[in-house]
Order: sequence, then structure tokens, then C-alpha cells
Amino acid sequence: MPMTANRSLPPAPKRAHYDAIIVGARCAGASTAMLLARAGLKVLAIDRKPYGSDTLSTHALMRPAVLQLSRWGLLETLLKAGTPLIEQATFHYGDQEITLPLDGVADLPGLIAPRRSVLDRVLVDAARAAGAEFLHDMTVADLFANTQGRGRGVEMRGATSMPIRVSADIVIGADGIGSLVARCCGARTTRQGSVSAAHVYGYAPVEPGLGYHWYFREGIAGSLIPTNDGLACIVASVPPRLFDQRFRIGHKRARMEVLEALSPTLAEMAGRAAPDARLQVFRGVPGYLRQAYGPGWALVGDAGFFRDPITSHGISDALRDAEGLASAILDGSEAAFAAWQAERDRFANPILDTTDAVAAFDWTLADIGERHRRLSAVLKAETQALAERQAPILASTASRWPTPHRALANKDKAPAMTDPTTHRNRPETTS
Repeated sequence: MPMTANRSLPPAPKRAHYDAIIVGARCAGASTAMLLARAGLKVLAIDRKPYGSDTLSTHALMRPAVLQLSRWGLLETLLKAGTPLIEQATFHYGDQEITLPLDGVADLPGLIAPRRSVLDRVLVDAARAAGAEFLHDMTVADLFANTQGRGRGVEMRGATSMPIRVSADIVIGADGIGSLVARCCGARTTRQGSVSAAHVYGYAPVEPGLGYHWYFREGIAGSLIPTNDGLACIVASVPPRLFDQRFRIGHKRARMEVLEALSPTLAEMAGRAAPDARLQVFRGVPGYLRQAYGPGWALVGDAGFFRDPITSHGISDALRDAEGLASAILDGSEAAFAAWQAERDRFANPILDTTDAVAAFDWTLADIGERHRRLSAVLKAETQALAERQAPILASTASRWPTPHRALANKDKAPAMTDPTTHRNRPETTS
């Protein structure tokens, strides 16, 4: 019997071995794939969600992320896709408003908050243009290692396909909070945050030209973040205890009560949403830092560092760490990986400190501004460091670099891969 003409074969990798396999193809994984592919490496990125799909996110990019997107040649693409340019940010402390203009320069004309269906797609497209290979709608079920415990590859399968094994010089986990790569490789948690907040997200149409708006009253917070398609992401943020008490009656009603308490104007804008508009909920997870690398593996994005979304810095962290990891892989030395983790931690620790200080909700309107000023000082230092960072990966070729990750082949201090029993149902995250 002849085959049905329209039946498509399940996706399959083009190679049996890659320089790098990346588990997760959101902003952290896609940007890492792009940078490595631009340097000439053979890269495979795998994601269990469809290409161009949306995901839970605050969308807001801070100066470090915009600087990197501009340097990578992608900022103009995002602006042409209809992402609004943010030229000011307003902090609402009770009834007090403080508006800060965002003075633009060549590489930083302002800030942006692209919808993830736009940002992630642009990063994937740029990585594909550089030669990276992507498999969407594909689940990584397990990792495997050689007899020395060094990471060697992944076992994956699509909805209807048989398991496929593909090997690599390095396996990179960009697979979020419940990272399979982190569990398989025994990545240690090097720091655990102490608090988290609960967030309920919704979208509503807004007038063009709005900037970021951040709202704070004692015990509650909220935000308005303009994104694509004339919409704004409007978020209500509360302590988990308040969420458990009040949001059981219904997320929609409780969210509107919080927004009304923050600002009647904010609640009125949120009320413009379609009656059947779907809300997204994140009850919160305490922040953490995990060991960033080991023999044959590395972690990037939320897989390696997570902080509460209340400071909207997750995407910025993901892009910064992707560039640092790519540079370390291309260098190939143990010293380069150690320097990358040290740089990550140099910024991650104060970001986690200040984020926890805001997410704790133990502040008053008299002192929350000081907590934001501490965060702003960290972001300024981070932006300066990124501006000064040498980034040869932007125009390099593979012939200039040693075999990726060669220096870790005999490293025995980092944990080897373990044999997991199950790694399914990983939670969605913002990076």
C-alpha cells in the first residue's frame, strides 16, 4: 500500500554528534545556540514546545539585555516586529509618583518588553541563520554519559517517534527551574534564596507611548509593561500567604481587587481585557544559584540562576550568562569556565539579594525606594561590565578556537552525571 502523501515524518537530528547540544530553546538556550553557531560550532537545540509559542514572562528587558541585543544585531529586528520602545519608567509608591526618563544612546535607545512569541522566535531565527539546528515539539527524556561520568549526549523523542540518542562534546541545560540537565548531572545548589512572591499576569489593550509602571503599596505590588500588539502585561504581585487566602475565590476577582487597591487607573486599564482573556499564575519559587558547569555539561538561564520575577531581570540574566558561557566554551579552558561562573555569581548574588528584599514584602513605602536604588546600582555596574566585555564570538570562526570543553575532560572535582529515574513534567519558567 502506498504511503499517504501528506503524512510528515517526525523531526530528527541531522547528525549523530554535535559540538554542543542545548536542552531548552527559549531565550537562554536560543541565544547560546546563536552565539556558538556564529563561531562555527555544530549546535543542536531541543525544546518540547512548538516554535514561536508563548510562555509565562514579565517581558521587561533592562539595560543589560537591550545592550546585548543591540550588539548582536537583533534590536532593530525586534523594533520592526512592533515591539514598543520604552522611554521612561514610573515608580508609584502609594500616591507618590517618580518618573525617570530613559536617556537613549546609540546602543541603548530605550528599553523594550517583547512578547516571548516574538523574542524567542527572533533568537531562534538568528541562530538558524548562523547554522544552528533546532528540534521543537521534542522531549529530552534522559541524558547519558561515558564510563568516566562525563556528559556525552541526550535521549529524546517526539510525540510519535522512537527514542533517539545524540552525542555532543557538551550538553547545556537551558531547561528552567526543574532542569533535567541539572538533576542528571548532580549540579549543586550553591545558594538558596529565602522568599518568593506570587504573581498573576494578564494582558489588556493600552494606548501607545506608555512606559513601564511599577506600583507599590504596603503588602502588595503590581506592574504595567507595554508589549507587542498594542497590549500591556498587567501583573498583580502578592505574598504567597495572601495569595493562598484570597485567590482561592478566583484569580480574576482577586487580581482586580489588588490592582484596584494599587491604583484605580491601573485596574481600569486591566478591565479593558476581553471577558474571556486567560490569566497566567505563578505562585512563586525561592531564588537559587546552582553550580554552573561540570565535566561535559553547563547550565544557563533559570536552570542555573533564578530570582523572583518581581524585579523583571530574568531575561537580562539569561542573555548575559549565555554570552559568558559561549565565550567559555569557545576558549575551552577550565580557567575560562571558572571565570564565567565567577562573573555570573558576581552579579547574581546582589541581584538575588535585592530581589529578595523586594519580594519579601516586609518593606514600607518609606524604605522600598532605597531597595530599588540598590538594585539600580547593581544594574548600572552590570551594564558597564557588559559594555566593556570583549566579545570575539560575534564575528569569529570555529578554526580560531580549540575543541569545545576539552579542558573539562579530565576534571574530577565536579559531579558526574547520575542515573535519574524520571525527569518529566518540568515546570515552565521565564527563560
